[in-house]
Amino acid sequence: MNRAFQNRCLLVCVVLVTLLSGLSVRLIQIQWVDRKHYAEKSRVSFLRTEKIPAMRGMIVDRREEPIASSVPVSTLVVDKTHLQDPKMAAFGLAYQKAVEEPTWNSLDSNKKRQLIHQIRGDILEQETPEMIISRHMAYAVSVLARPLALRREELRARIEQSKSKWVAIAKDIPQDEADQLREIIGKNYIQGFIFENSIKRWYAAPNLATHLTGFVGLDETESATGEMISKTVGKFGIESWMEEYLAGSDGYRKHTRDARGMLVPGTESSLKPPRSGLNVQLTVDMGLQAIVEEELDAGLKEFESIRGAVVMINPSNGEVMAMASRPHFDLNLRNDMQETGKSYAIQAIYEPGSTIKVVAAAGALNEKLVTPNSSIFCHNGSFSEGSLNVRDDHPAGSLSFTQVLQKSNNIGTYKMARQLGQKRFYDYLSKFGFGKKTGIQLSGESRGVARNTGNAVDFSRASYGYATSVTPLQLACAYSVIAGDGNLRKPSIVKALIANDGTIVEQHEPEIVHRVLSENTARQMRKALATVTELGGTATRAAVPGYKVAGKTGTVQKHHPGGGYYENRYIVSFAGIMPAENPAFVCLVVIDDPQTKKITRYGGTIAAPIFQKIATRAAAYMNLQPTEPIPPTVNSTASR
Repeated sequence: MNRAFQNRCLLVCVVLVTLLSGLSVRLIQIQWVDRKHYAEKSRVSFLRTEKIPAMRGMIVDRREEPIASSVPVSTLVVDKTHLQDPKMAAFGLAYQKAVEEPTWNSLDSNKKRQLIHQIRGDILEQETPEMIISRHMAYAVSVLARPLALRREELRARIEQSKSKWVAIAKDIPQDEADQLREIIGKNYIQGFIFENSIKRWYAAPNLATHLTGFVGLDETESATGEMISKTVGKFGIESWMEEYLAGSDGYRKHTRDARGMLVPGTESSLKPPRSGLNVQLTVDMGLQAIVEEELDAGLKEFESIRGAVVMINPSNGEVMAMASRPHFDLNLRNDMQETGKSYAIQAIYEPGSTIKVVAAAGALNEKLVTPNSSIFCHNGSFSEGSLNVRDDHPAGSLSFTQVLQKSNNIGTYKMARQLGQKRFYDYLSKFGFGKKTGIQLSGESRGVARNTGNAVDFSRASYGYATSVTPLQLACAYSVIAGDGNLRKPSIVKALIANDGTIVEQHEPEIVHRVLSENTARQMRKALATVTELGGTATRAAVPGYKVAGKTGTVQKHHPGGGYYENRYIVSFAGIMPAENPAFVCLVVIDDPQTKKITRYGGTIAAPIFQKIATRAAAYMNLQPTEPIPPTVNSTASR
């Protein structure tokens, strides 16, 4: 025999033996060494996990009226992997043909299944995969188009035009409609259509308290299999700030399905029930909120402005009773969020004008540098000292401490600040909460600007409302110091966390930041500020018949972002306390850039009457008992 031929045969044998030996080793490894690993891998490939979404907690007002709640909904998704599998698609075609058999209605469930499997086998033998997939698509579309309120062409286009393997063709389907669709899909053996359960947020009054409530949105991630996994999360306002408590924890149901996606009976399954989120109770009263927003909108329309805010606080505990910002948005539609998403009440900063004169006055009174009856010479409208010049458009000679506030005199206020000195004045600005965030449970809050530059001109201007920037919320909190016991309190928007069974999980208690004034100083300040709304004061239009109202007007030229001030453009405000003797609320009204030409644009002519309307309605709503005789008429005078 040829030697070379023998060598070639031997080489072939060696190669075959080597390959077979390697294969044997690999089989042994799979069967024995890695048996558990591959068994688990095989099991996982047929294991399906169905998310059971947690019910998001409700947001309610202080009277437990719903503000935001959740309803279970479903999304109908097409799984193109199953939809384009001829072995699976053949089931739907088999059922379609089986129901046409004359004996179909007389068969029991087992016989019906046997008939479907028999016809399916014939279809797989007689038709090409492409034909089966095409016919099943047409069948599925014909059955589902009408229940989905879609035309057949539209439904088919939604499925075929998407390049993704997972296509959502109908979202936010109510639970009862989703159940009907599930029944239709299952009954007709339609393949590739599955449901994803989710929760839809519903807002009872989508145009009220929008910046406070906030909204939710979907965070979407793609799984390793190409499936889009979505989760509802808070994106803004309380929905975002309290996400940890509102969200709850999703559950799941795991079960095994065969290669056709059908549930395998008798296999183990596991269930983790979802845990519902906690309900968040706000300090806001939606009745007061509606009053505030209605009157703010009416005032903006009357005085031709689009921006402004109203903040109402309970001075005894720092709870926000109502807070509105304009412009705003619809919680369900959320259009033009770039323009409307900013909360004027906590994010806009502006020079406060005369409303901040209470800092110098209260500081001087608290340090016993003046008394309510002290006489202050106001230099007949012009005070000069070196390069410093302070003017007042309403010249006055000597005024009492109370009259300086009543007449809103710039020079008198500056002289009280000068008695305090720069350091103590800026210390009081800081104690009142200016230049720092209030710590309210909302994101995006501005801190304002209250900085001691060491410059005498800046110091003088800061005393009467320039060279310092505040937010409406900061100013409302500062007036709450005067309306309360002299303590600065952290404003609160969340009252409690409540479980679904009504159990209070966590109660938010009032939080005192620090003492600013003595109780006596706060009382004296309220008495002095009450003259501002009386005859001769700058805010007679803020007077509410039957009640003594304390407060302060503010009018300031609107600052130009590039430096300097706009000509003939203003921000006007009024901070009110009612009733003055035993305050039930502080209410700040700020109107940005009113364009009206009907009246002179002052805090007393624009912001004060808006406050008056809010306070009058709020007193009736809160059932506040009148403390003053009601005169037949209330005189109104132009004021600044």
